[in-house]
Amino acid sequence: MSEERAVVFVVDDDSSVRRSLDTLLRSVGHDVRPFSSAQEFMQAQRPDALGCLVLDVRLPGMSGLTFQQELTKAGIALPVIFITGHGDVPMGVRAMKAGAVEFLTKPFDDQVLLDAVHAAIECDRERRRTSAQLAELQARYRTLTEREREVFKLVIAGRLNKQIADELSLSVVTVKVHRAQVMRKMLAKSIVDLVRMADQLRVSRAV
Repeated sequence: MSEERAVVFVVDDDSSVRRSLDTLLRSVGHDVRPFSSAQEFMQAQRPDALGCLVLDVRLPGMSGLTFQQELTKAGIALPVIFITGHGDVPMGVRAMKAGAVEFLTKPFDDQVLLDAVHAAIECDRERRRTSAQLAELQARYRTLTEREREVFKLVIAGRLNKQIADELSLSVVTVKVHRAQVMRKMLAKSIVDLVRMADQLRVSRAV
């Protein structure tokens, strides 16, 4: 596991809850950033760091559920843990359907919250890992020439070298060279690898 210190953002209009959560989360080594409202959170300078958001459902100005939607629109992908003293089943279902990691009703056990925070941080860690891998894959794809991309699409569509040569009006030898370049640049060990990469990149296969 990475030793990177996680940041837990807390948005709750009750100052005593913010202090309590701050003490609890810092006691297990997290960096805590408390806010009294959704607006205050959005206006603040925030580090783009591994972490999660502990969010009260009932907030002044904008409810936590509405704020969850605004975060999605703003491209802020922090995993959310809802806490509330006024929760009900439909509210919890709505929050979870929108992607919340957990929905906790006050009062809750400290360990239950810490477990939820740990799960949320792991979700964020995996999201960041996946995002970094996709960015690296996209960078490799951008190194392909236009002709190599044509060959790429035909290879993942299952075309043989002779078929690719006929379709692109190339010699079989030239196709083999382009194909080898595609495999080398994409760091693909097999055609199965290449197909998997194409799916991740959403590269359409030639028909």
